[in-house]
Amino acid sequence: MRFTQIIDFETEHIDELEAFLEERRTALADKDYGPVDRILLRDRDRPNRYLAIVGFASHEDAMRNNDDPETQKIAEKMAKLCPKPPVFTNCDLLEQEELGKHA
Repeated sequence: MRFTQIIDFETEHIDELEAFLEERRTALADKDYGPVDRILLRDRDRPNRYLAIVGFASHEDAMRNNDDPETQKIAEKMAKLCPKPPVFTNCDLLEQEELGKHA
């Protein structure tokens, strides 16, 4: 079953964080358990609040990814760039579909 993690965080340094994440994606690219997709959202009402929705093939893959030293580097960098710790919500993906002709 697909697994999705929602990461709710605040930062004034999104450009620096995104550049670092792009660098780390390269390091994680050859891992068969890494993320399969990601969506980054910015809260329109609170401009420094973001939601990252990260998909994995399974919960087991997400846990293996979590234990990877490269993922730990991301968590450490994120902690330095955010005024408070991110909030993680762990979800099983039950349904996903494209809606409408503009999807």
